[in-house]
Amino acid sequence: MEQQYIIKGGKPLAGEVTISGAKNAALGILAAAIMSDETVTIENLPNVRDINVLLQAIADIGAYVDRVDAHTVKINGKSIHSLSINYEFINKIRASYYLLGALLGKYKSAQVALPGGCDIGSRPIDQHIKGFEALGAKVVIEHGMIKAQAKELIANHIYLDVVSVGATINIMMAAALAQGKTIIENPAKEPHIVDVANFLNSMGANIKGAGTDVIRIRGVEKLHGSEYSIIPDQIEAGTFMVAAAATRGDVLIKNLIPKHMEAISAKLIEIGAQVEEFDEAIRVSASSRPGHTRIKTQPYPGFPTDMQPQMATILAMGNGTSIVTENIFENRYKYVDELVRMGASIKVEGNVAIINGVERLSGAALSAPDLRAGAALVIAALCADGFTTIDQIKYVERGYEDFEGKLQSLGADIEKVDVDDEKSIQKFRLRVS
Repeated sequence: MEQQYIIKGGKPLAGEVTISGAKNAALGILAAAIMSDETVTIENLPNVRDINVLLQAIADIGAYVDRVDAHTVKINGKSIHSLSINYEFINKIRASYYLLGALLGKYKSAQVALPGGCDIGSRPIDQHIKGFEALGAKVVIEHGMIKAQAKELIANHIYLDVVSVGATINIMMAAALAQGKTIIENPAKEPHIVDVANFLNSMGANIKGAGTDVIRIRGVEKLHGSEYSIIPDQIEAGTFMVAAAATRGDVLIKNLIPKHMEAISAKLIEIGAQVEEFDEAIRVSASSRPGHTRIKTQPYPGFPTDMQPQMATILAMGNGTSIVTENIFENRYKYVDELVRMGASIKVEGNVAIINGVERLSGAALSAPDLRAGAALVIAALCADGFTTIDQIKYVERGYEDFEGKLQSLGADIEKVDVDDEKSIQKFRLRVS
């Protein structure tokens, strides 16, 4: 049964929330885990839909997968019997393509269906292919599959034409088991790139420079077992930071790395929120209407594209005119029509959104167009007058663990109900009014 959120806005969020493990790091790490014939234990795994689908794909090719609990998994790649990942998994989750680099590195052969995922714009895989070919693989695309094969992988000097998180991770995995020393120039520097590199190193890989302008990888013969805990999720943390400021609340966000949050903290401070940093937590509070600012999305350490919809939402209720420029994905403004239905004043021209802040938004029946847009609409609903329903929340559940539960613990009036379950909706309305 399709589910939806029902939300009554107007309550400031208050209290403490604990951030889950990073989804984007976990996806790369789970793929890399199959590269050893020994058991790998991964902790602080976020319990979200994308992770569960990838684990299914990994079990499907014959790897041993033991879900110890919601946040821990043991994986052993010794029993893999198939080097082909079918369309069913890729269509559900784009990051299944990380299995390409992992399988190619380990077995010198892999085939994976062309990717799906959130429809936020074209995410070409030409840089992945360029990297594999530089390492000596022959790559062909036929019948909707990418097939990569090599007699052996030989290290090389690879320059990425565009900064690509996916290509950086995929090339790093393949190069970890190539002969000689690979250099990747212009790699992505996101926190989850560093986490995947650290994980590979914990299995015996030799990777230096992840998070800088040049990554150097000395190939090793094989990888061994390991125990590893995933970093906290930068985007989930950022989403709660924005929600705290937007609702004029006061929230302590725990289990995060403040350094990863700098671009987001800076923008929140600029529009008048209070941001206090601790060792592994950030406290965000606000007591007045937000101001206005300019935002341009950039690869890390710039402002993350995955936080753009949430930030645009708080600016929609800000004082003055804000300008948001989206430099990463061209389809990232699908949520704007939904905000406009709540009374926001936003004009999109090409990759630029011109936001004239309004004093208040009002509740409406909405639909989440993708993962981060869905989270942004939840933030809008928490601030709006009256009731809002949001359907297509399966997108939100791809990347946020127990989103409504964590918001409820901060005092939000939000519930997950079956679509068209009038009885539950009426019960909720009575309870909160």
